Amino acid sequence: MSLVKMPYEMSNVFNLKALIYGQPGLGKSTLGVSMPKPLLIDCDGGIHRLAPQHRPPFLPVQSYQEVLDVLASKEIEPFETIVFDTAGKLLDYMDAWIIKNNPKEGRKDGALTLQGYGTRKREFINLLKRVSVMGKHLVFIAHEREERDGDNKTIRPEIGGSSGADLIKELDLVGYMEAVGRKRTISFAPCEKYYAKNSARINDLLEIPELTNGKPNEFMGSIVKRCIEALNEESETAAQYDKLMKEIGEQVNAVKDAKTANAMLKKLSEMDHIWDSKIRAWEMMQVRAAELNLTYNKEGKAYESAKTAA
Repeated sequence: MSLVKMPYEMSNVFNLKALIYGQPGLGKSTLGVSMPKPLLIDCDGGIHRLAPQHRPPFLPVQSYQEVLDVLASKEIEPFETIVFDTAGKLLDYMDAWIIKNNPKEGRKDGALTLQGYGTRKREFINLLKRVSVMGKHLVFIAHEREERDGDNKTIRPEIGGSSGADLIKELDLVGYMEAVGRKRTISFAPCEKYYAKNSARINDLLEIPELTNGKPNEFMGSIVKRCIEALNEESETAAQYDKLMKEIGEQVNAVKDAKTANAMLKKLSEMDHIWDSKIRAWEMMQVRAAELNLTYNKEGKAYESAKTAA
């Protein structure tokens, strides 16, 4: 069994890692739990702010150790998504846990020392890895904060220090949620106004539907479904591409003279090409022509033997 895989052999199992952030009161938590079979890690004590019909099973966090315990237990097995609400509060609990385990890593005011921040960075990265290897979707909720550089204002997720950068590197999607008139939107396209990320190749800007008349809360779940469909389509196209290039290679190698080379050129022009197959086919023809001492007549748009060209 080969360890090296072809592109079309990619696994179609897709575990989305996302961050949703924005102003309070926009429905970020409701959006977060619209993922498939969510467990809400309620670090912010905000479960009561969700409409009763949209409340999922939740962990009312009192300490970071409780988070570790539930992630290590069998209670986590039925869930497909872990939602941390909010990322900033999660880090507060993590800080207290670090200081409790090693008081030397904390200051008198409850803040971490420089060594403590290093420990938190490692623990946060370990937490991301721990959830990732479970094969579950992962969603973080965060508030927004403003950064100013003179007159320029940029909106960023409110995640403590370098932990924000560590988190964002691991994510597929970072969505900025805002109200535009009476509509709510979420944008995954980075710009000078706010930070965003779109590695899942979905639409950059999406309108969030209102959950009226018993409409199910499944917005983020629909994004996961679209990502899986896109992966399936890409894998199928990659398999077709690989098959086409193999066929072209065999036919180019079968070229023996100017006549068969020109017949091959005609066949290549009539093919339904995929991605860069046309360019690669032409490069293969140039190599084969050189091997057979053929030259390409640009005026006649055909190959000639070296004797004929002379």
